[in-house]
Amino acid sequence: MLKDAIDLSAVRRVLVIKLRHHGDVLLSSPVLSVLKNHAPHAEIDALVYHDTREMLSGHPQLSELFTIDRQWKKLGPLGQLRAEWQLLSRLRARQYDLVVHLTNHNRGAWLVRLLQPRWAVAAIGHFGKFLSRGFSHLYPEIAGNRRHTVEIHLDALRRLGIQPSDKERRLQLAIPEAAREAVRAKLAAKGVSGRYVLVHPTSRWLFKSWPVERMAAVIDGLTAAGDCVVLSAAPDAAELAMVADIQARLKRPVVSLAGELTLKQLGALIDDAELLFGVDSVPMHMAAALQTPCVALFGPSGDIEWGPWQVAHRVLTSDMPCRPCGKDGCGGGWRSECLVRIEEPQVLQAITELRREVGQPAS
Repeated sequence: MLKDAIDLSAVRRVLVIKLRHHGDVLLSSPVLSVLKNHAPHAEIDALVYHDTREMLSGHPQLSELFTIDRQWKKLGPLGQLRAEWQLLSRLRARQYDLVVHLTNHNRGAWLVRLLQPRWAVAAIGHFGKFLSRGFSHLYPEIAGNRRHTVEIHLDALRRLGIQPSDKERRLQLAIPEAAREAVRAKLAAKGVSGRYVLVHPTSRWLFKSWPVERMAAVIDGLTAAGDCVVLSAAPDAAELAMVADIQARLKRPVVSLAGELTLKQLGALIDDAELLFGVDSVPMHMAAALQTPCVALFGPSGDIEWGPWQVAHRVLTSDMPCRPCGKDGCGGGWRSECLVRIEEPQVLQAITELRREVGQPAS
């Protein structure tokens, strides 16, 4: 038995801190579920960056969602200090008994020092001696593409004496009905009323993206077989340019909602899709949360650490001894040879196999 397990009956309020990107935040959602399931009397709050808030907003186990806006730095030193102080005051008013810090980020460690909860947990080795002393519990982080990020997050709770069940480890992503209605209206306006395959070819990190000519060839393969294909992408100039390049190469036009959707609307689009095809990016994690089957291409990032979680899927990689390197393309050149080596027939075969697995009829 764990000798220093915490007394959950004494936990009234918990703060979960995850100051990273969208996908990382979504992969922390099971932590909220497990905490609430094991301490149903407790209020579970979260602190994330403001632009990632939609990954947790509406989570059924969440009491309050606090955010740090990265735009505060544009307010000037006094304005930023005022915003930071207001946040600290709101957090202090919650009087947390437990803080779960899931990021190797000094800001969260400083908050632990300032909030002074009875218990606090974080991974070993990310902070200096002074900040580390603010934590009552530290746990070893198994990195290097050997353990999924969800399990690494849940290791924080295991260190406290909380053992999650398999069912508790599901991702959670809440989609408002208004977002669903908006997306269905957009699709209807473009003539889409039935089944569709969603292709999200881009990532905010473009070195994770597949060559446009290969993406276009797969889309042509799908439409030749009778599939309705819908394209999506973030409203980023580089991503929209990539989608436009793909569209220019297609033999048959497809519907595109690239740049037209909010994050919640993108979730609604994914939820209604037959399956998602794309690369290692946040839509893949959203598909996992919504139980939409997905085919994902992985290059320099680790598929064991970041792959689709608890959903029917296929992950395609190439057999290169240097992957996953985590670098921004080979030699830092923003072109990942491990992605280029994946070929179109492999993708189409993976889609066929996944459809067979989940019992979807071929087009």
